[in-house]
Parts: sequence; C-alpha cells; structure tokens
Amino acid sequence: MAFPLPPITSLNSPLLDQSLAVLREYLPSPFPVLEALDRRIPVPFKQLAAEAPLNRLFATAIKDGEFDDFEGRRIRLEANGGQPGITIGFWAGRLRIVDGPGEATIRGSLSAFRTLAERRQDPDQLFFQRRLVIEGDTELGLGLKNLLDSLEWSFVSIRRLRPRC
Repeated sequence: MAFPLPPITSLNSPLLDQSLAVLREYLPSPFPVLEALDRRIPVPFKQLAAEAPLNRLFATAIKDGEFDDFEGRRIRLEANGGQPGITIGFWAGRLRIVDGPGEATIRGSLSAFRTLAERRQDPDQLFFQRRLVIEGDTELGLGLKNLLDSLEWSFVSIRRLRPRC
C-alpha cells in the first residue's frame, strides 16, 4: 500500500528543518566518496561530459570576446577538501577541461557554488563571508568572478545544456 505524499506547503515545517539539521550534522560527509569517484574518472570522460555544455552555456559570451582575457589560463574549481574538483582552461575560443592544478583555485562548499550559480546572493558577499575562497593568482580568480557576475544569466536553461541532436 502506498502512502500519499504530503502537500508541498507542509514540507516547510520546523520539524522538517530540525530533522534535516540533525541529518546534516550526523551523516558522514559525501566528499570522501566523491573524491574516490573523481580520481577514478579519466579526464577524457570529464571532457566529454562537461566541455560541450559549458561552451553552449557561455556561447554568447565567448562569441562576444568576454573570455579572451583568459586565453591560455587555467582555473580550478574545488569543493571544500580539494575534491571533487575540475580545472577549466580557455584555448582557441573554447572552454576546456584539463588535468592538473589551476593558476588560481576557487574553493568552497557545494552550497556556496550553488548559491553563486543561482545568484541568490551577491558573489562578493560569498567571498567576504569566506564561503568561497580564491587561492593562487587572485587577480585571475577575481577576473573570472567579475566576468561571471557581469554576464546576463537569463539565457541559462536546462534545454541549453542538453546535447543538440
């Protein structure tokens, strides 16, 4: 016998919030598992999975020359703890996934990156609150942050990330 799901409005309850807080506190971190998976996935597979969607997502900005200052540069994005992470470079008018460290590293929690991507909070606040941290070539990291902050994000949609058939 299936139990009916509660209506969405009842999901915003103090009991649910408290339960989720307890789960977050006592469940083990997913990062060791993600790190193990990340190490086992060869770079060519990461390139296949990520390069085309990234280039479609930023096609207008790339065409308009917004990424030209990043030609030949590498930036690493990492979840806290160093893994999982991805190093992104820009060569010959395309964003590329590359192996190895970046000249700059932007590190933060998955929720901080999600907040940044969804524009729920000013990017500067995320850095001032130390939820996101730039290491290495900070000028390069700040340049990318400023570029992403200046782009018009209304074009972002799931349809745009899917492969074209």
